[in-house]
Amino acid sequence: MIRAAFTALALAAAIAPAGAQSISERLNDYPTEARADYVFGCMAANGQSRAVLSRCACSIDVIASILPYDKYVQAETVLSLQQAGGEQMAMFKSAVVPRTKVAELRRAQAEAEMLCF
Repeated sequence: MIRAAFTALALAAAIAPAGAQSISERLNDYPTEARADYVFGCMAANGQSRAVLSRCACSIDVIASILPYDKYVQAETVLSLQQAGGEQMAMFKSAVVPRTKVAELRRAQAEAEMLCF
């Protein structure tokens, strides 16, 4: 299980395109389903109003402008693995690479919160 998770993370990093992407390319590399999932979760946490919908949509747009989708997926994967209990999952809480991926996502989320909320 753990090897498979690390292999998936390594594979995602290895197949990431070389070279820098423009902001517009990065904004468009998030699938609609991922954006909608983020907005639904954001609205569940912040309220079910039109104003919150706009703020949550703004938030995922800011995150997408900062963090490429593959890094977003990696960070979300680490976060979901950290939710699982047990001794084997403890490495996802203490290892440097997973912590770095989550920290990048947290920085993007903080930026989005400042700009959108």
